[in-house]
Amino acid sequence: MVCHLRKGRSTLANTQAPLGILMLDTRFPRILGDVGNADTWPFPVHYGVVKGATPQAIVCDDIEPFVQEFITVGRDLVAQGCNGIATTCGFLALIRPRLAAALGVPVAASALEQAGQIAPMLAPDQQLGILTISARSLTPAHLGAAGVPPGTPVQGMENSRFATAILGNQTTLDVERTRQEMVSAAQNLVAQNPSVGAIILECTNMVPYAPDIARATGRGVFSIYTYLRWFHAGLTPQVF
Repeated sequence: MVCHLRKGRSTLANTQAPLGILMLDTRFPRILGDVGNADTWPFPVHYGVVKGATPQAIVCDDIEPFVQEFITVGRDLVAQGCNGIATTCGFLALIRPRLAAALGVPVAASALEQAGQIAPMLAPDQQLGILTISARSLTPAHLGAAGVPPGTPVQGMENSRFATAILGNQTTLDVERTRQEMVSAAQNLVAQNPSVGAIILECTNMVPYAPDIARATGRGVFSIYTYLRWFHAGLTPQVF
């Protein structure tokens, strides 16, 4: 287990309890906006890396061998003063109940967990849509654990360079190509499902492209960034 402390950009960073973030074991670039880039956050964060938990292992293979290590790293983060725990992979919604039970602090495991908040805000004839790194791997069990309404349209990014770079844990990332792929996938989602009134980005590495997706589709875009901003605001209320 490797832990890293980052203060974030807020002038209140030294007065706020840090948010603990469970990191997958990755090598790909963490550009600004990515959950794993500390400068993304306007509040202090602690990172704890779960060794061996690669994107391929968590998204495409069996998560069970890593559950106890996620708990162990999470306990270390809590011991360091974190009053809430988050993760860097939307597929970890599947183990949120076990993390919360073991850690004793609030746990925000996946951007998909916003579904119950967003759906009631939409017009009666609208629904959510999900953009994910792998539609094949995002099972009903994952969606159910996150509280995603049944029948929610899902658009995957299989065979994209983005998915290849992230799931392959590559050391390079073609940001502009990824931006194009992300916009194209989102446009396809709404073209095939015109009733989609808002989009949730399952993958935490999709956040940097949210503005492009919003402009291209005309839909609101929710992500791990919007989720953890809300989550942290409750854990550490703003002083006025």
